[in-house]
Amino acid sequence: MKKEMPKGLYAITAENFSNGRNNIEVVKEILDCGVMTIQYRDKIKTKSEKLRQCEIIRKLTQNYGAFFIVNDDADIALACNADGIHLGQDDMPIEEARKIAGKDITIGLSTHCPQQAAAAELCKADYIGVGPIFKTFTKENVSEPVGLEYLDYCVKNIKIHKVAIGGIKLSNLLQICSYKPESVCMVTQITSSQNIKRTIKLAMEIINGSR
Repeated sequence: MKKEMPKGLYAITAENFSNGRNNIEVVKEILDCGVMTIQYRDKIKTKSEKLRQCEIIRKLTQNYGAFFIVNDDADIALACNADGIHLGQDDMPIEEARKIAGKDITIGLSTHCPQQAAAAELCKADYIGVGPIFKTFTKENVSEPVGLEYLDYCVKNIKIHKVAIGGIKLSNLLQICSYKPESVCMVTQITSSQNIKRTIKLAMEIINGSR
């Protein structure tokens, strides 16, 4: 049976922006702070290295009752019994991913324009990433910022779960929250923080206060 994806703060791993800490260390800190959605994203490691980390993180997220999503790699998501897979526009089509993964896994898709958002909904994606809202440097070949206008469009027109993403910091979080997407994703604001607990506490206060 498919689990319901939590709303609120959505955290993504970024080991190369984690001040020397590995993904597992950072995820443990994030979970300790009450974040209920974790996406594993790593563009550098081999498949076997990623699988080893995902197996550990899957156990951690189960212990905390958190929702675990694997970026790109449907095979790793299935191997570690993740709750979801996140795909990009150049990855496997949602229909093919659904054939492989089955009906009980959540599938999310990055979108950058209204046409992509509408197509994702039509293809029965469970949620969409809306962004990058602002300029981001967490991965190579990233799309240009889509701005707040696209977030506004998605909130008003797309019925499935929406995750605002891309360059979101404490300094602009309240602005993002004013549009009321179901989830807000923060990457380096969390992973690069010298005090993850304090950063997440402040983020959650802003998110919860805006609802």
